[in-house]
Amino acid sequence: QVQLVESGGGLVQAGGSLTLSCAASGRAFRDYVMGWFRQAPGKEREFVAGIWRGDGSSTFYAESVKGRFTMSRDNAKMTVYLQMNSLKPEDTANYYCAGDRLLTTVQHAETMALYDYWGQGTQVTVSS
Repeated sequence: QVQLVESGGGLVQAGGSLTLSCAASGRAFRDYVMGWFRQAPGKEREFVAGIWRGDGSSTFYAESVKGRFTMSRDNAKMTVYLQMNSLKPEDTANYYCAGDRLLTTVQHAETMALYDYWGQGTQVTVSS
């Protein structure tokens, strides 16, 4: 089992940058596929980015953030990061970190319902 705590959210102007962190506690963090999801007011939670288990060399992104967001992991610190550049007002949402040990495909890793562990979320607001 793993506990997840996000941090790093805040208010930023359009075009700016922000880095979110998700600190994990528990065991076998390296074995977890990790994902970032976001939920804007009145909208469903959606996939943003994911990183495969192991050394984190495999990442995948939603089309809406490709080229602007970068996800990474530091297994020694048991932390994943989401570097967000060129932020847009439509990126405004509550961002959630999620993890799971059993996911086996990228398609599964983009599916919110398949993650067992979630953080409490951190708010990102992008002003125009």
